[in-house]
Parts: sequence; C-alpha cells; structure tokens
Amino acid sequence: MPLALIALAIAAFAVGVSEFAIMGLLPDVATGVDVSIPTAGNLITGYAIGVIVGAPLMTALSTRWARKVTLLTIIGLLVVGNVASALAPDYTTLMAARLVSGVPQGVFFGVGTVVAADLVPAEKRAKAMSIMFGGFTLANVIGVPLGTLLGQQAGWRVTFWAIAGIGLVAMAGVFLLVRYEGRPDEVGLRQELASFKSPQVWIAMGMTMLGFGGVFASFTYVTPMMTKVAGFDEGSMTPIMVVFGLGMTAGNLLSGRFAGRHLMRSIYVFLGSMAVVLVLFVFTAHDKVLALVTLFLLGMFGFANVPALQMRILDKASGAPTLAAAANLSAFNVANALGAFLGGLAIDQGYGYASPNGVGAALAAGGLVLALISGAADRKEAAPRPQPQQATSTAP
Repeated sequence: MPLALIALAIAAFAVGVSEFAIMGLLPDVATGVDVSIPTAGNLITGYAIGVIVGAPLMTALSTRWARKVTLLTIIGLLVVGNVASALAPDYTTLMAARLVSGVPQGVFFGVGTVVAADLVPAEKRAKAMSIMFGGFTLANVIGVPLGTLLGQQAGWRVTFWAIAGIGLVAMAGVFLLVRYEGRPDEVGLRQELASFKSPQVWIAMGMTMLGFGGVFASFTYVTPMMTKVAGFDEGSMTPIMVVFGLGMTAGNLLSGRFAGRHLMRSIYVFLGSMAVVLVLFVFTAHDKVLALVTLFLLGMFGFANVPALQMRILDKASGAPTLAAAANLSAFNVANALGAFLGGLAIDQGYGYASPNGVGAALAAGGLVLALISGAADRKEAAPRPQPQQATSTAP
C-alpha cells in the first residue's frame, strides 16, 4: 500500500481525537470556562454544526484546487481550530474554535476518500479507504482515552495542543507523500453539483443517514445503558468504550476485506447484521458479558459500513465525486443527530434505557430497504434491453 495512505490515516486520527476527546473532559472544560456541564456539552453540538455546514461549503470553495492543496488547507484549519481551543479565554471563544475545528472534517473525508481511491487499483479501493478510516477508529481506541488522561493530568488545554501537534505531523506527511496532480481543470462546481441529479446518490446518502442513525440511536445512550441496565459501575466506561473502539477497528478491516469485491452484497450484510445486533441488544443489555459482546458487534458492523457507503457514493458520483463524498460525511452527522433524538424520545416515553436499541434496529432496517432498492435499480439498469425487431419485406 502507498505510504500516502499512512499520512491520510494520521490525519484521520487527528480528526477523530479532535471530535471525541472533549467528551471525556467536559467537567474540566466546564470549570475552565466557568459554565455548567450541560452548557459545555453544547460544544459537541457546535463541532457537529461545523461538520454539517463546512463539508459542502468548503468543498464547493475548493473544487478548482488541487486535492493536495485542499488536504493541506483543511488539515491546517484543524490545527488552527485546536490551537484556538487551547487558547480560548471564555466559553464563547471556545465555541467559535470548536465550530472552526469541525469545518474540515467532512471535507477531509470527502477529498481523502477520493485521493485514497486514486492511489490504488479499483479492486483495492475498499482496503485503501479502510486504512484511512482506520486512523479514525484508532482515535477512539487509543487517542481519546490518552487525550482524556492527558487532559485530566496536565489540564484540558494541553489535550488541544497535542491534537494540534498531531495535525502538524499529518500536514508534513501529506506534503511529503501525497502526489501533486495540479488543478482539476475538467471538474468545477457545476459538475460537482450535477452529481446530485442522480437518484442513486440521494439513495446512498439515505442509506447513510438511516443505517448510521441506528448506530447513534444506541451508542448515544451507551453510558446509562451499561450502568443502569447491564449493571457496570461508571468507572468501567473507559474500558467499555475501548471494546466499542476495537469493534470499529474490526469493522474497518472487515469492510476492506470484502467491500472491494462485492460492494452491494457487503452493504446488505453489514446493514442487515447491524439491525439484528440491535434487536438482540434490547435483551442482551441486561447481562454484562452479553452486553459487551453485543457492543463489540455493533461497533464492528456499524463501522464496516463507513468505507462501503463512501465507496457507493464514489461509484454513483464518479464523474465529480468530491462534493457528494463530503455531503455523505455530513449525512453521518445528520445520522448522529437523528439517532440521538429518536433514541432519547423512546427513553422519554418510558420504554427504558435499552429501548434506543429497538429504535436503532428500525433505522438500520430502513437503511437496508434503501440498499435493496438501490441494488434493484442497478440490476435493472444493467439488464440487456430487447432490440427492436426489423421488419422484413417480401417481394411482390
């Protein structure tokens, strides 16, 4: 595999730690900027808004830039956002810095998936994307726990300085290892927008929103589920999160192994398996061992979908895929909000802390239905069309 993939994986690692490390530091951050913990929690929402708005906006602005230039710019923006977070004197400034930190995420994965796909032959694209996304999953297994520990021991601002440092390492890697290919003269904003005329692009984004919404319907409420239903104490949540992160890593490997050869079949299996796992989680959440096994499987099948769904977008917007790929990353964040809202609604209605798993199963099943519709459209399009019969004439 090309070394440039390692540079992309390091950048993905920095993005993942930038997004999630604050979750383990909310009490420290709240104290540091003199707000309540719920108010500090809005910093997570601010980051997500930056992703949702920044992905299409930054991609549109950079359509005529060389992809290497785009990668260096957006990783630089990530560094700036985290430096600003480390220096923020108050809550308002920190919120603005978190918005800036979120802007590069969708653009990075949108452009990064296209670059990763171009680095290897077509049959190895899924493996290349799984390597890049592997950096993101490792952020949850290694980076976030270490970032939390660092922040608790040395102060939360030090964690943001560390993330900025990782970003600088990623910039150096991209600068040295990613090949410069010049400006894409043939593709501009109009061509990028034209890819959204394809119903298949919208169906693929719907698969992302529903399928990944199923993951977040469950995972958003994993702490009360594991403590109040399964019976773990709150001090066990860090190793429990590592179990989920290991599942994510296994899912990336699984996707890289199979999605490149049988993309739609893999998506059917991943979404269907995730729906089944979430149904089981309604019941296994009441047992410690079974809950951990199910959480691992949720991480595995849930995140196996990430490279696969990005490949689907690249396939269906192949003429101008960058904006569609970035928009699909925004769809992941919409899925986050949708799943969290619907899972919380089930809890508010009195169905218990295991009920978001049932909501997640329904969402994943909806994603599977869209995948089946999309696959049927592929087969219909590929089917040979009957040739019109030519009339034969006979001599009088």
